[in-house]
Amino acid sequence: MSGYGPLILIILAVFGLAGGIGITSIGPGGILPTIGLVALTSLTPARVAGTAIVTHIATGAVGTAAYLRSGELRKPHTRRTAVVLSGAAVVGTPIGIMINSALSARWFGIVLGVLTAAVAVLVLIRHRAHQESEPTDQTGLALIIGVGLFVAVAAGIVGIGGPMLTVPLLVAARMRPLEAVATSQAQSVIIAVVGSAGYLLHGDIDWLLAVVVGIPELAGVLIGWRIARALPTRALRFALVTALLAVSPYLVLHG
Repeated sequence: MSGYGPLILIILAVFGLAGGIGITSIGPGGILPTIGLVALTSLTPARVAGTAIVTHIATGAVGTAAYLRSGELRKPHTRRTAVVLSGAAVVGTPIGIMINSALSARWFGIVLGVLTAAVAVLVLIRHRAHQESEPTDQTGLALIIGVGLFVAVAAGIVGIGGPMLTVPLLVAARMRPLEAVATSQAQSVIIAVVGSAGYLLHGDIDWLLAVVVGIPELAGVLIGWRIARALPTRALRFALVTALLAVSPYLVLHG
């Protein structure tokens, strides 16, 4: 057994569900399972990252399938972006894992807290960029590679989902929001597979907690995909930004 009471497991499941909804509806949601594991468990930084990142294998695969079905990943320029991001993930994720191995719990909390606040700011920037500029199908190769490497390293360090950072960065670069979310799903599969393999080699995955978080997260991915295609996401975006800004100081101090 995990050693955690039913209430803790239920709350972790809620973090997973909310994270899954955020992943496919607005992008930045994959950080929520990591936050839950840091706040509610006594796992080491490596086990937090390993446990969180393994849950993104299934969620990324389901998200990719969903956006293939709805057509966003069938467009040539979107497919190209997804392939480049995925290739960068193969290189960047192991670097993130190596950095994680050198972090104390204190510094892990600081890095996660700073990333959490940065994501909230990026969501706001993404929204403004989408309002102020026309989307384009031409995103520079160098920019995509840079985004892919940066996101993969960050994901490898703290076990976050790729869409958390990829989506707001690509939208700020004038990619259409749904297409940015779609490409980040494919990237997240590669990040999760490579990251899980790395953490598994060191025994840094808590499988029971991964199931507790991962199954609700998987359900949330399907819910979020429907939200993204059917409903305005303004309220969801506002709630996410508020929650991330509220929790980031705690994460820094908690570490």
